[in-house]
Amino acid sequence: MSYVDDALAALTARDAHPAEVEAFRRRLEQLAKPESAVLAGDELAPVDDLPTLDTLPEPSDEDARRALDELAVIKLNGGLGTSMGLDGPKSLLEIKPGTSFLDAVAVQTLALRERHGARLPLLLMDSQGTREPSLAALRRHAGLEDDELPLDFLQGSEPKLRADDWRPVSWPADPRLEWCPPGHGDLYTALAASGALDALLAAGVRRVFVSNSDNLGAVPDVRVAAWMAAEEVPFALEVARRTAMDRKGGHLASHSAHGGSLVLRETAQVPEGDDSFTDIERFGYFNTNNLWFDLEHLRALQEADPAAPFLPLIVNRKTVDPTDPSSTPVLQLETAMGAAIGSVEGARALEVPRTRFAPVKTTDDLLVARSDLYDLTDDGRMVPTGAAPVVELDKGFKMLGDFERRFAGGAPSLARATSLTVSGDVTFGADVVVEGDVTVEGPRHVGDGETLRG
Repeated sequence: MSYVDDALAALTARDAHPAEVEAFRRRLEQLAKPESAVLAGDELAPVDDLPTLDTLPEPSDEDARRALDELAVIKLNGGLGTSMGLDGPKSLLEIKPGTSFLDAVAVQTLALRERHGARLPLLLMDSQGTREPSLAALRRHAGLEDDELPLDFLQGSEPKLRADDWRPVSWPADPRLEWCPPGHGDLYTALAASGALDALLAAGVRRVFVSNSDNLGAVPDVRVAAWMAAEEVPFALEVARRTAMDRKGGHLASHSAHGGSLVLRETAQVPEGDDSFTDIERFGYFNTNNLWFDLEHLRALQEADPAAPFLPLIVNRKTVDPTDPSSTPVLQLETAMGAAIGSVEGARALEVPRTRFAPVKTTDDLLVARSDLYDLTDDGRMVPTGAAPVVELDKGFKMLGDFERRFAGGAPSLARATSLTVSGDVTFGADVVVEGDVTVEGPRHVGDGETLRG
């Protein structure tokens, strides 16, 4: 049997849905044609003149209610936060005292419902590891559940492939490590395979807004919902202006070989030696990973092609046990959900303020979020109070337990800081203030109430 047959056999042995099998088959075919996933800079052109969130019209009360009645919110919630030393859902991490990411998302949803008198269901795309604790957290918020819809659906999984022969890896020490999620591009397949797509449409939901659960800036905006409905937009991707901090994230471009259609290029799609990816002047928009799409349009695409929408392949090279660099090298075949902008006819990009992109990926980000640079409002929004400084914490702060021990007195004030670099064995007391460009080197304890000036 070929590697394709072996891999598909492993997946079908787990009673995979036909859509999951077809989507995996496509990724295996793409793996054999690596040139198909490459986007050279000289094939691309910059994108100009996008519609902006601020120029979208404010809908009437009735149009706003109708648009939100036909909208559901989906939060990507499959991550366990292992990069920060967590063994549970990252979304249950406290962003402010007593409030986790999921608590804030629940409050945001309930507040929007009350403000507009709308239904606005909330669903999580969970993994097996995040499902139970996340659902328990949501159920603590009275009135959040919808009688016709589940609170979540599960993302898919597929075999990790040996890097040498592309066949499913075997790891008897922990067979769970033989499987991986196929990236957040699995969203479209998971909606179909779980039955959530049919359930949403049957409940009268026409569109969805999707974002990461750790991005509290991604609150559904009724102007976008009404614009999608009025102009019958099948897919919209929120993008923001790139800065020097955004040289690694996926960027938007126009594909000159395909009639100027929009594409999203990730770092994995850049040919070796092509330095155009980091040219933030030429490619001025980055993907916030907030997107909107029409469920009826998605179902029509999947009736014609169960693996739709077409997404470029991203090959993630790891070891089968990510904590053991000496374990078997493997390939994880992934896709990015925002890349659908390149294959959905009529897809649009929408420029949004950077305030709609405030994810917490590291403890550096967590320190900023927990500081006085963000206020958590009564309606669950994280509102910036000023420009965030550049924070770089030493490796001794990377795991959450170490981070919280070193900031036992809480996050310092960063309202007047432009940068904070910490190296070595450093601990912080309560009510510390950082001003200007500050570097702290250990061993050192920063005492209660101390002001650090650059």
